[in-house]
Amino acid sequence: MKSKIFYGWRVVAACFIVACFSWGLGLFGSSVYLQAVTTAHGWSISQVSSAITVFLLVSAAGQSALGRSIARHGPRPALLVGTVCMCCGVVAISLVDRPWQLYPCFVFLGIGWATLSTTGISATVAPWFERYQGRSITLAIMGASFGAILGVPALLYTVDRLGLRAGLCTAGVFTAVVLLPLIAGVLRYRGPADLGLARDGGVPGADGAPERAKHIATPENRRRLLWSTTLAFALTLLAQIGFIAHHVALADQFLGKFGAGLLVSATGAVTLFGRLYLAKIVDGAPVRRLACEAMIAQLGALLAIGLFPSATTLIVGSLIYGFAIGHVTTLSPIVVRREFGAEAFAKVYGTAATFIQFFSACGPAFIGYLHERLGSYPPVLLVSAGITALGCASLYLGPKRE
Repeated sequence: MKSKIFYGWRVVAACFIVACFSWGLGLFGSSVYLQAVTTAHGWSISQVSSAITVFLLVSAAGQSALGRSIARHGPRPALLVGTVCMCCGVVAISLVDRPWQLYPCFVFLGIGWATLSTTGISATVAPWFERYQGRSITLAIMGASFGAILGVPALLYTVDRLGLRAGLCTAGVFTAVVLLPLIAGVLRYRGPADLGLARDGGVPGADGAPERAKHIATPENRRRLLWSTTLAFALTLLAQIGFIAHHVALADQFLGKFGAGLLVSATGAVTLFGRLYLAKIVDGAPVRRLACEAMIAQLGALLAIGLFPSATTLIVGSLIYGFAIGHVTTLSPIVVRREFGAEAFAKVYGTAATFIQFFSACGPAFIGYLHERLGSYPPVLLVSAGITALGCASLYLGPKRE
């Protein structure tokens, strides 16, 4: 009996699982590696964190090539290679006995993270949907939240119970066992045309095709649309990733270590609710305006904490900021998909993501430098608010207005 479920939703489900593992072992897992490696070997935090920076930069450098590869060959080859690289990198981290050996490990991890994160997942899902383009990408990337909520505690527990070497080897092998068959089996099609279908599961050439986006890129405006979006999310994520990296240190000053941990967990939970709300509304909303509203919310939270630093403003501001985190991290591919269409998405967003990820990778170091120069976090948050405001202005002014 033929399944009534459109195959595109199976692709979304597979990408959700990929995101759970990739964010759990990649971006969020880096904090676990930092703690576990420094504890096991007695190396300094700066030695290990510099290798993590290499991981982020390698990932950024691979975005454009990834977009071209998926556009030409489909997602399966790139995501299979990325899975192998990520798993090898995780296992290799457990085997190092010299600090310099961390760098090739994190290079492999960076290649894996590049292919299995926002660009790879968005480019995989984008060809399958028109009417539900925003919801499908949002639901797929929502696996990132579960990677933080479930993946990081599971990784910490495994390393704690089995030790660094056995724990990371187990995590790497388990990830390969789950993801390799999933990607090979489910992501074998490039799009609905391979199944004789139109986007959203319709019949090619049938009436009632999904309505096209209002702003479609043309040779005259495509550069303006692309770079206004790229600059907006690059600046906003520079501030956002920096805030996330320094959140514990900031909260510790007002709430203590235990309170800081609770606030970070609550912020993560609110981020998940933000993504769920986004999935509900995104396909019926102007996505540039939606992203600007999220940036304005973050701008207000940063200003409140910076101008009126206290435990109360920190808690309220963090929760508001956290609700918007999911919007900002998810909407950049949706804006590009809406404005450039499915056919050009992988190549165009690969270019945008390279620039965005290079900026966001600098966020923790940039905020740390500002803190050292300015002496405390409140003025740093005001600078971050200004950066976010510039990003919002770039996004709002991007389309030409009559």
